[in-house]
Amino acid sequence: QVQLVESGGGLVQAGGSLRLSCAASGRTFSSYAMGWFRQAPGKEREFVAAISGSGFTTIYGDSVKGRFTISREIAKNTVYLQMNSLKPEDTGVYYCAADDSCLRLGSAPAYWGQGTQVTVPS
Repeated sequence: QVQLVESGGGLVQAGGSLRLSCAASGRTFSSYAMGWFRQAPGKEREFVAAISGSGFTTIYGDSVKGRFTISREIAKNTVYLQMNSLKPEDTGVYYCAADDSCLRLGSAPAYWGQGTQVTVPS
């Protein structure tokens, strides 16, 4: 089975930076698309960013475009989310996701991590 483990969350002041990591293990393939979602208390899950299996194509949610950067190291089966200029609105649980279909990844990914908390106090 596929397992995704996030790390790197924490409390950061507004304007600061964090880098989240997601390590994949088990039955995974380098061709899998991977991405990040987040969910704030009382709000729906929100798409943050995604990257293709090759690592050459990335997409971002409008709320994070220009501030967050997704990348991956295929050899390590790991995806990263570099978060800069953090705002209180970025607070939430961040989930790593993966799917062998880039189309499904954006809506209903097959695999999810356990989530890591990011808190940006106001």
